[in-house]
Amino acid sequence: MYPQIKIHLSLLSLVIFIMAGIALFLGVYQFNDSILSIINNAISNKSAINESDFYVLFELRLPRIIMAILVGSGLAVAGTCLQGIFKNPLASPDLIGVTSGSILFAAVTIVLGGYIKNFVPEIIHYSLLSIMAFVGAMCSTVFVYKISSHQHKTNVTILLLAGVAISALCGAATGLLTYLSTEEELRNLTFWTLGSIASANWDKILILSVVIVVSFFFLIRKGKILNAMMLGEKDAEHLGINVEKTKKQIIIFSALLVGTIVAFSGTIGFVGLIVPYILRLIFKSNYVIILPLSAFLGAILVIVADTISRTVVAPSEIPIGILTSLMGAPVFISILMNYKKSL
Repeated sequence: MYPQIKIHLSLLSLVIFIMAGIALFLGVYQFNDSILSIINNAISNKSAINESDFYVLFELRLPRIIMAILVGSGLAVAGTCLQGIFKNPLASPDLIGVTSGSILFAAVTIVLGGYIKNFVPEIIHYSLLSIMAFVGAMCSTVFVYKISSHQHKTNVTILLLAGVAISALCGAATGLLTYLSTEEELRNLTFWTLGSIASANWDKILILSVVIVVSFFFLIRKGKILNAMMLGEKDAEHLGINVEKTKKQIIIFSALLVGTIVAFSGTIGFVGLIVPYILRLIFKSNYVIILPLSAFLGAILVIVADTISRTVVAPSEIPIGILTSLMGAPVFISILMNYKKSL
């Protein structure tokens, strides 16, 4: 690891810690005691804590902050890896159909959930939306991957085109379900597609943590390989890199990351686009540096967006997807303008 990475990771870790501390203190609820005292009592004398204070701190705010960190880091790393294999700064999980597949299956659950629940065990009724969204993400990814694979090789161009086609198909089906939905179903579907971390809990954090640890184990170490692939797949193969294996791992684990995140928090767009773009402005296209830093910067971005979403119009809440889109749209336009100048 380059010495400069350690410095930047330390600084970003400090920023995450500060932002998480600020987010703990911000909110409509006013604690009866100081947060530090509540945490100290939780360790030494739990009976001395006010029940409302304990619930808000440990069941609402803290899980939400941790969830924001996990969501931001996962989306940023997935976006960075996909941009690396596609060699395109506009690449994102949306392009390979991951998000659209999740949205379609979530829409099916919201609109037709009453019928579906008759055929599934009662124990999973509460988690049916998350499970279906994850299944939708994986199904669309597998379908797109099968279309783009021939003789055990993956054509990146066909992969992108297949992703666009599947996204269009899923979008049409989602539109039909939206048309057929009742007023309450439409409201739930709209809010879910705009993204929110309000439903964060320790069970979801545990599942997402496991997925992120496993995915990062394979993805974060791909920096040198992605740098080599930037020269061209043939050149990378001459350097002894198994390009096909790398592409499969990146696509599978990126889909796993995004599918799990969308299942728990809805669609939070542009994080995987903003973060690598900002890092490339500073470190060029060195993925050895960009990949680990993207996890930390993505976490900071989502913590800030989520804190704003729940405080700016308190006690109401702005869907976090709206804020990330507001942040991401100018970046997207900036990328397009730079491309225009280079033509």
